[in-house]
Amino acid sequence: MGRLLRSPMMLYSYSEKAARISNAAARDGKSKVAERGGESPPYEDWTVSELKKRAKELSLTNYSAKKKSELITALRNH
Repeated sequence: MGRLLRSPMMLYSYSEKAARISNAAARDGKSKVAERGGESPPYEDWTVSELKKRAKELSLTNYSAKKKSELITALRNH
């Protein structure tokens, strides 16, 4: 059975995301955080330009040459 290897950057991203969710839950309450989910249209409905803009907002790297499906994956895994 293979071992899943995770880069330090990937682990940092996961902990950064977990911290944002935890801080929002502490600030606003868990039910309010859950209510906010799903308000935006799915990434598949976004244009490549919109996806790249969002990637830039999130400080993702190496997004400019990615295809739409790769951008969506990168944004979802941030």
